[in-house]
Amino acid sequence: MPDVLRPQLGDDLGLLTSELLTNAIRHGACGKDGDLVELVLWPADGHYWLAVSDPGTGKPVLAHPGTDSESGRGLILVESLATAWTVRPRPTRGTSVIAGLSFR
Repeated sequence: MPDVLRPQLGDDLGLLTSELLTNAIRHGACGKDGDLVELVLWPADGHYWLAVSDPGTGKPVLAHPGTDSESGRGLILVESLATAWTVRPRPTRGTSVIAGLSFR
């Protein structure tokens, strides 16, 4: 990890975490007992990597909501904050969204 982190890294990481967890709870968790949403954070290759996984099988899609829409902007925030992000199916069940934020 570098000695000096970019000033807004904590705020960006908090917003990214909030958006991905909200999407996982809202769209991926089925509401059954035992359905879990998992969050993993690790540093590697000059980034903090965040993976949020849920039991859902759907694939999040970047939307372009109208100006009067009350939702649908979460992945737009992810797209603008993250250096890179992707969606991956989990080996046994569910989906993970993985996003990286540069340290600098």
